[in-house]
Amino acid sequence: MPVRKRPILLLDLDGTLVDPAPGIIGSTQYVLRELGLPVPEATDLRWVIGPPLRVTFAKLLGREADVEAAVRLYRERYADGPLFDAEPYPTMHEVLETRVRSGTRLILCTAKVKSFAQRVVDHFGFSPLLSAVYGPELGGRFDDKGDLIEHLLASEALGPDQVCMVGDREHDVHAATRNGVPSIGVLWGYGSEAELKGAGVTLIIREPRELLG
Repeated sequence: MPVRKRPILLLDLDGTLVDPAPGIIGSTQYVLRELGLPVPEATDLRWVIGPPLRVTFAKLLGREADVEAAVRLYRERYADGPLFDAEPYPTMHEVLETRVRSGTRLILCTAKVKSFAQRVVDHFGFSPLLSAVYGPELGGRFDDKGDLIEHLLASEALGPDQVCMVGDREHDVHAATRNGVPSIGVLWGYGSEAELKGAGVTLIIREPRELLG
C-alpha cells in the first residue's frame, strides 16, 4: 500500500503540525541566560526543534552539566506561555480533516512531553482530529522516539504494515525504521532534504496537501 494511503498516520507535532520556533528557541535561550552561559542567536538554534530536551541540553551544556536542572528551568518557562507561541502550518487543518473524513485514523506521536503536547493540540484545534496522543513522560520514559513508537504500536494493537510516520527530522525516520514503519518526511519543518534522505526516509513531500496523495 502506498505510504500516503496507509489507514493510520502517526503525526509529529513540532515542525510538522505547528511551527513552534518562537516558544522553543526563546525558552532555550532563557535557560542559557539563567545559567550564565553564552546565548546564541535564534537562527543558530533552529536545530533544537526536534530532539528530546535532554539530548538538546546535553549538547548545549556538555555531558558534565546538570542537564536535569536545565530541563526543569526550560519546562517552567515554556509552560508559562511560550508553549502556545507557535503557529499551525497553512492548510494543515484542512488536509487532516480531509484525511479523517476519508477514514484515516490520526495519532499524535511527538518528542514533546505528552502533557504539553495535549495542551498544544487542544489550543490549536487539532484534538478533535486525533484518536490518541503519545509523547514522553516527564521523567524521561519514551524520550527515545523509537521506544515511543514501539509503545504506541503495542498499546493500540497495531502492526507496522498499518501505519506510517509523518515528521520533519531524522529522529522521526530512524524511530519509524527501527519499528518496521515507513516514513514520510516533510520539508516545511526543520529537517533538510539531505537530513531526511540520509536517515533513509521512505517518501519526501513539500507541502501538506501532498499528504492527500
